[in-house]
Amino acid sequence: MSKKLTHVDEKGAARMVDVGAKPATERRATARGFVRLSGATVALVRDGKTPKGDVFAAARIAGIMAAKRTSELIPMTHPLPLTHVSVDLSLEDGGIAIEATAATTAQTGVEMEALTAVTVAGLTLYDMLKAVERGARITDVRLVEKSGGTSGHIKLE
Repeated sequence: MSKKLTHVDEKGAARMVDVGAKPATERRATARGFVRLSGATVALVRDGKTPKGDVFAAARIAGIMAAKRTSELIPMTHPLPLTHVSVDLSLEDGGIAIEATAATTAQTGVEMEALTAVTVAGLTLYDMLKAVERGARITDVRLVEKSGGTSGHIKLE
């Protein structure tokens, strides 16, 4: 693994990496996160009795929309032609698990798009549920797998 930071120049100034000479390849990344909730809130979600409606639908759409706008949110990311974004949510003991996958055929990876999708889906869940649980926590956001490009396939968990 390279120890050199790619988003700073020789003087330490922030810069966008030039990917123009890299070949466009199929790339995919998956990220996960978790929204920790009390048992009472989990029951409300399970029973469809949350005051703001379908929290899963809102979070799924928000996550997909966020992935598509990542380059507007994260300063040095490249705008990418996404070919796929999915946001899957599952109710578990203790909260809601979030998994997002993003894919493209491009000159740079989609890790930031997958991570942004998970994070914004989590923020949306928090927003939808804060009326019933102010103590909800968005946790464990991380990249779990990526493929494509020169680094090939990497599975982190």
